[in-house]
Amino acid sequence: MLFRKVLMGAAVVVLFGGCANQVDPGAPAPGASSPPAWTEPAAYKFTLTSSCGERALIGRFRTRVKSGLVTENEGLDESARRALMLRLSRLVPTLGELEAQAETARKEGADEVVIQVDPADGHPTSITIDPDRNSMDDEECYTISDYSVG
Repeated sequence: MLFRKVLMGAAVVVLFGGCANQVDPGAPAPGASSPPAWTEPAAYKFTLTSSCGERALIGRFRTRVKSGLVTENEGLDESARRALMLRLSRLVPTLGELEAQAETARKEGADEVVIQVDPADGHPTSITIDPDRNSMDDEECYTISDYSVG
Protein backbone atom coordinates (compact mmCIF):
# COMPACT_ATOMS: atom_id res chain seq x y z
CA MET A 1 0.00 0.00 0.00
CA LEU A 2 1.22 3.48 -0.75
CA PHE A 3 0.11 6.55 1.20
CA ARG A 4 1.19 10.07 0.31
CA LYS A 5 0.91 13.28 2.30
CA VAL A 6 2.67 16.61 2.56
CA LEU A 7 4.49 17.30 5.81
CA MET A 8 6.16 20.65 6.49
CA GLY A 9 6.76 21.39 2.80
CA ALA A 10 8.27 18.00 1.93
CA ALA A 11 6.29 15.29 0.28
CA VAL A 12 6.26 12.06 2.26
CA VAL A 13 5.60 8.63 0.86
CA VAL A 14 4.91 6.00 3.51
CA LEU A 15 4.96 2.36 2.53
CA PHE A 16 3.61 -0.34 4.82
CA GLY A 17 3.39 -4.01 3.99
CA GLY A 18 0.06 -5.67 4.79
CA CYS A 19 -2.01 -2.82 6.27
CA ALA A 20 -5.73 -3.38 6.79
CA ASN A 21 -6.79 0.11 5.68
CA GLN A 22 -6.21 0.54 1.98
CA VAL A 23 -5.63 4.00 0.50
CA ASP A 24 -5.64 4.73 -3.22
CA PRO A 25 -1.92 4.79 -4.10
CA GLY A 26 -2.39 7.54 -6.65
CA ALA A 27 -4.37 9.84 -4.39
CA PRO A 28 -2.48 12.81 -2.92
CA ALA A 29 -3.41 14.09 0.52
CA PRO A 30 -6.35 16.49 0.44
CA GLY A 31 -5.17 19.88 -0.82
CA ALA A 32 -1.73 18.58 -1.82
CA SER A 33 -0.31 17.81 -5.21
CA SER A 34 1.90 14.80 -5.87
CA PRO A 35 5.60 15.41 -6.41
CA PRO A 36 6.85 14.55 -9.88
CA ALA A 37 8.16 11.05 -10.50
CA TRP A 38 11.93 11.06 -10.08
CA THR A 39 14.19 9.31 -12.56
CA GLU A 40 17.80 8.76 -11.58
CA PRO A 41 19.90 11.10 -13.75
CA ALA A 42 23.03 9.96 -15.60
CA ALA A 43 25.26 12.00 -13.26
CA TYR A 44 24.56 13.58 -9.88
CA LYS A 45 26.02 14.16 -6.45
CA PHE A 46 24.58 14.21 -2.95
CA THR A 47 25.44 14.01 0.72
CA LEU A 48 24.25 10.85 2.44
CA THR A 49 23.93 10.67 6.20
CA SER A 50 23.50 7.05 7.22
CA SER A 51 22.44 6.57 10.82
CA CYS A 52 20.61 4.26 13.22
CA GLY A 53 20.89 0.52 13.46
CA GLU A 54 23.99 -1.58 13.89
CA ARG A 55 25.50 -1.61 10.41
CA ALA A 56 28.83 -1.10 8.72
CA LEU A 57 27.58 1.93 6.77
CA ILE A 58 27.25 4.69 9.36
CA GLY A 59 28.40 8.25 8.79
CA ARG A 60 28.14 11.22 6.48
CA PHE A 61 29.40 10.81 2.91
CA ARG A 62 29.67 13.20 -0.05
CA THR A 63 28.95 10.94 -3.02
CA ARG A 64 29.20 11.31 -6.80
CA VAL A 65 27.28 8.99 -9.16
CA LYS A 66 27.78 8.48 -12.87
CA SER A 67 25.91 6.00 -15.10
CA GLY A 68 24.25 4.39 -12.08
CA LEU A 69 27.52 3.74 -10.23
CA VAL A 70 29.10 5.47 -7.26
CA THR A 71 32.33 6.92 -8.63
CA GLU A 72 33.56 8.95 -5.66
CA ASN A 73 33.02 9.13 -1.89
CA GLU A 74 34.37 11.57 0.64
CA GLY A 75 34.00 10.94 4.36
CA LEU A 76 32.60 14.03 6.06
CA ASP A 77 32.76 12.75 9.65
CA GLU A 78 34.89 10.35 11.67
CA SER A 79 32.61 7.33 11.08
CA ALA A 80 32.58 7.91 7.32
CA ARG A 81 36.34 8.44 7.16
CA ARG A 82 36.86 5.18 9.09
CA ALA A 83 34.52 3.37 6.66
CA LEU A 84 36.52 4.73 3.71
CA MET A 85 39.80 3.71 5.37
CA LEU A 86 38.39 0.18 5.82
CA ARG A 87 37.37 0.23 2.15
CA LEU A 88 33.67 0.05 3.02
CA SER A 89 32.85 2.89 0.64
CA ARG A 90 31.48 0.29 -1.80
CA LEU A 91 28.56 0.05 0.64
CA VAL A 92 27.45 3.61 -0.15
CA PRO A 93 24.39 3.20 -2.41
CA THR A 94 23.14 5.35 -5.26
CA LEU A 95 19.76 7.01 -4.72
CA GLY A 96 18.26 4.52 -7.16
CA GLU A 97 19.66 1.66 -5.08
CA LEU A 98 18.22 3.20 -1.91
CA GLU A 99 14.78 3.44 -3.50
CA ALA A 100 15.03 -0.18 -4.69
CA GLN A 101 16.10 -1.27 -1.20
CA ALA A 102 13.04 0.47 0.30
CA GLU A 103 10.74 -1.17 -2.26
CA THR A 104 12.25 -4.60 -1.55
CA ALA A 105 11.78 -4.07 2.21
CA ARG A 106 8.15 -3.13 1.61
CA LYS A 107 7.55 -6.21 -0.55
CA GLU A 108 9.17 -8.41 2.09
CA GLY A 109 6.76 -7.07 4.74
CA ALA A 110 8.89 -4.56 6.66
CA ASP A 111 6.98 -3.00 9.52
CA GLU A 112 7.86 0.48 8.33
CA VAL A 113 9.27 2.03 5.18
CA VAL A 114 9.14 5.82 4.92
CA ILE A 115 10.40 7.75 1.91
CA GLN A 116 10.37 11.54 1.92
CA VAL A 117 10.87 13.22 -1.43
CA ASP A 118 11.65 16.71 -2.64
CA PRO A 119 8.38 18.29 -3.76
CA ALA A 120 10.09 20.12 -6.63
CA ASP A 121 11.73 17.21 -8.47
CA GLY A 122 10.77 14.05 -6.54
CA HIS A 123 14.29 12.90 -5.57
CA PRO A 124 14.42 11.13 -2.20
CA THR A 125 15.43 13.28 0.77
CA SER A 126 15.02 10.70 3.52
CA ILE A 127 14.52 6.94 3.66
CA THR A 128 13.81 4.98 6.85
CA ILE A 129 13.39 1.22 6.91
CA ASP A 130 12.43 -0.80 9.99
CA PRO A 131 12.05 -4.47 9.07
CA ASP A 132 10.73 -5.49 12.51
CA ARG A 133 9.60 -2.90 15.05
CA ASN A 134 10.13 -5.48 17.83
CA SER A 135 13.81 -5.98 16.96
CA MET A 136 16.54 -3.71 18.28
CA ASP A 137 19.02 -1.99 15.94
CA ASP A 138 17.71 -3.39 12.63
CA GLU A 139 16.61 0.03 11.36
CA GLU A 140 18.25 1.89 8.49
CA CYS A 141 17.98 5.67 8.34
CA TYR A 142 19.25 7.75 5.44
CA THR A 143 19.08 11.51 4.96
CA ILE A 144 19.93 12.90 1.53
CA SER A 145 21.03 16.54 1.22
CA ASP A 146 23.04 18.75 -1.16
CA TYR A 147 21.58 16.91 -4.16
CA SER A 148 22.54 18.30 -7.56
CA VAL A 149 22.43 16.97 -11.11
CA GLY A 150 25.50 16.97 -13.29
